[in-house]
Amino acid sequence: MAKTPDPNLSRRRFLQATGASIVAAPLAGALTPAAAQVPDIRLPDVPGPKVGWAVVGIGGLTANQILPAFPKCQKSKLVSFVSGRPEKAARFAQANGVDPKNLYTYENFDKIADNPDIQAVYIVLPNSMHAEYTIRALKAGKHVLCEKPMANSAADCEKMIAAAKAANKKLMVAYRCRYEPNNQLAIRWAQDSSEGPAPAPTPGQPAPLGMGPTRVIMAEMGFNIGNPGQWRLKKAMAGGGSMMDIGIYGLNAARYLTGEEPTEVYAMLSTTPNDVRFAEVEENITFQLRFPSGILANCVSSYGTSFNKFRVNKKLGAFELDPATPYTGLRMRVFRGNNVEDRSLPQRDHFQLEMDHFSECVQANKEPLTPGEEGLKDMRIIEAIYQSAREGKPIKLA
Repeated sequence: MAKTPDPNLSRRRFLQATGASIVAAPLAGALTPAAAQVPDIRLPDVPGPKVGWAVVGIGGLTANQILPAFPKCQKSKLVSFVSGRPEKAARFAQANGVDPKNLYTYENFDKIADNPDIQAVYIVLPNSMHAEYTIRALKAGKHVLCEKPMANSAADCEKMIAAAKAANKKLMVAYRCRYEPNNQLAIRWAQDSSEGPAPAPTPGQPAPLGMGPTRVIMAEMGFNIGNPGQWRLKKAMAGGGSMMDIGIYGLNAARYLTGEEPTEVYAMLSTTPNDVRFAEVEENITFQLRFPSGILANCVSSYGTSFNKFRVNKKLGAFELDPATPYTGLRMRVFRGNNVEDRSLPQRDHFQLEMDHFSECVQANKEPLTPGEEGLKDMRIIEAIYQSAREGKPIKLA
C-alpha cells in the first residue's frame, strides 16, 4: 500500500475543511434548530448479533473517519485489520480493542477465509488495488464494501461483480452520500415535478417544493491537491486524475438526482503546463450529460481549485447543496423567486450509515442501495468521458 499522503493536503482533509459549519435554520414542519445542531453520539447497543468487519488498509480515511464511526454503529463491529505494516496494525488493534489474532498482512490476507469472526470486509486501498482485494475477499467467503471508485476500469468492475455472484456474497460500493440525509432529501426534491403551493408536510417529513420538473443540474467538485508524490497523482494507481477522485461525486450525483442514466456525454480537459503534480493525470475536466427526460447536467472536476456543490434548477426555482459532500456541515438552500431559504437536517456520520446499511443487507439477505453495478455504471461513463475529451466529440452511451 502506498504511503498515506500528508493529511493536510489530502482530498479527505479538504472535504472536512469545507464542511466546518452547519446551518441553523430548521426544515419547515420537520426539524427544530436544536435537532440540526446535535452531532452523532454513541447510541446504546441494539440487542442481537452484529456483523464483524475487517478493514483493509490503515490510511487517513480509515484512521480519521471509518474507525470513529464504528462506536456509533448499531449493526457493525470492528474485529480485524489488514495492513502491509504489522507494527502499525498492532498499534491500531490495541487502540481499538481488536484481538491480535485477527490481524493480517497482504501476503496472508486469504487466511481470513478461516476466521468466522469476519463476515464483511471494507476495502480502503488505492484504486488500483480495489479489484484484487475485493475478489480475494469474495473468494474467501466474505461480503465486501469497496471504496469508490470501484476500480480503474469497467472490465475490472465486471470481474468484481462476477466474483460476488460466484461466491454468492454481497458487493457494495462506498457511495456514502447516498446514505446521508441532505443528499437523500435532494433526491426527493429533484425528482418531484409537482407545481403550485406546497401541500402541508407529513409530520416528520419535508414538504414537496412545488417547483415543477428539473431542467438543469450543475455539479462542481474540486480542491487544490498537494504532495506531488502521492498515489492519487500516479496514473497506474489512481486510474486518472481529478475525475477519478473528486469528479466521480458530481457524476454520481447527476445520476442519483435525476434517477436516470445518461444517453450522451461530452467532455474537455485541461492541465496547467509544467505543473509537476500533473505529469501523469489531468488537473481539470468538464463534462456534460444528456438524460432521457431532457435534463442536462453540467459538471466540473478539478485538482487545481476548490469548490464542492451541486445545484438543481427546476421550472419555478432551484435548490443547492453547498457544500454538498463533506463529512459534516452540508448546507441546503432553496431559491424561490427573490427569496433564499436556508434548510438544515441533523448531522449524521456517513460511514456509520453506510456500514450499518451493508450489515443489515448481510443479515437480512437484501440488495444494497449501491451495489457493484452502480460502480460499474459510473466507470463506464468515466471511460466515455475520457474518450470524449481525447476525441473532441460527444460520445453516445448504450
